[in-house]
Amino acid sequence: MDNPNALGEKSIGSLLWEFSLPAVTGMLVSALYNVVDSIFVGNGVGELGLAAVTIAFPVMLVLMAFGMLVGIGATAQISISIGQRKKAQAEKILGNAFSLSLIIAITLTTVVLLFLDPILILLGAEQAVLPYAREFTRIIIGGSIFSFVGFGLNNIIRAEGSPKTAMATMLISAILNIILNPLFIFGLNMGIGGSALATVISQAVAAIWVLAYFIGPRRGYLKLRWSNLKLDMEIIHTIFAIGLSSFFMQVAASIVAVLYNFSLINYGGDIAVAAMGVVNRVSVFMLMPIFGISQGVQPIIGYNYGAGNYDRVIEALKKATIAATMFAFSGFIIVELFNAQIIAIFNQNQQLIEIGSNGMRVFLAMMPIVGLQIVGSTYFQAVGKARQSLLLSLSRQVLFLIPLIVILPRMWGLSGIWLASPIADLTSTVLTAMLLFREIRDNLSPIGSRA
Repeated sequence: MDNPNALGEKSIGSLLWEFSLPAVTGMLVSALYNVVDSIFVGNGVGELGLAAVTIAFPVMLVLMAFGMLVGIGATAQISISIGQRKKAQAEKILGNAFSLSLIIAITLTTVVLLFLDPILILLGAEQAVLPYAREFTRIIIGGSIFSFVGFGLNNIIRAEGSPKTAMATMLISAILNIILNPLFIFGLNMGIGGSALATVISQAVAAIWVLAYFIGPRRGYLKLRWSNLKLDMEIIHTIFAIGLSSFFMQVAASIVAVLYNFSLINYGGDIAVAAMGVVNRVSVFMLMPIFGISQGVQPIIGYNYGAGNYDRVIEALKKATIAATMFAFSGFIIVELFNAQIIAIFNQNQQLIEIGSNGMRVFLAMMPIVGLQIVGSTYFQAVGKARQSLLLSLSRQVLFLIPLIVILPRMWGLSGIWLASPIADLTSTVLTAMLLFREIRDNLSPIGSRA
């Protein structure tokens, strides 16, 4: 964006539309290629392939956790720095985020590849599923450095005021993956490994695109400079402090996925694990517009908070919450009406369709209210309040969902596994509403901000 000051000048409605529409579009397409991956795997490899991808999912969540630790932690600080007219500081944060991403990606790749089989067995991969999970995960992990660079720095593109370019990154990656998946799985008969390879290639292209944006002479407002690649411990500490909420949220999601897998194996077998894989893909797709809105509003909130425009912060928060809730309710209606038809797209196994359709309806029963929880957590990240953001990010997964996954199946079997999610959604949303009310009253209102 040539004039990042527009974040403090243009109408909030126009800014939210300008920033959220590209984010929603990009994330929907990104989620679509994950759905398409599963459709191709389910039809080209079968139920064992779906189960293998589901078993490998916690590993991918951990990788994403580290990517979010750096990417979102840096993004929040860059938004605030731009709002404070500190461009040089914002570029220094960008350089540190890039270096940190490379270091973490290389370290994680080495560790996971060395202990891949024990990790997959620990995650619940049984003898029939292990070969598929191994083949898929090895390729995904081998190309994780591209995901780190592309995903992490793409958040910063949006934060500096170029949402359309950030959207283009996701579109390029998603469309390429959708093209390569059927080519590799069916055309070249590469099976589940072809799906993984398609993902890695698409991520590599996205990473090159992002780097070109920050290095090119006429593109980014911020530039990736050699002088800023040297790690600054103060910046790293700040990135970690803010990004920890997203990091722990993803690690908790990984733990939740492992617990789900073991419970599903105990109460429904591999077919139930495959069904959960489909339900997860669909639920993520339904939630992507909400995540897109929250990503779109983050730089708006961060800039105006840094500039002291608290009335604009409140307006952005309210409008983003309303928009997120509208998307959430629409997704809920679709799932309630067409759950069986949705499951059947992935695989025609009647037992899978029955388990998955029933599970999906229960799993997403509280979807209409999750918009408030997601946008509220994003608000505390955007304004640099790491403690509140961490609490909200962990509340659903750690405080509520993990205990529910352990307790409820013992009482209601497979139905208890599905019930854990909506109960956790309800309780975490109530907590978010309470913290937001207190934040607005004490810090954003005219009286509270003077106190």
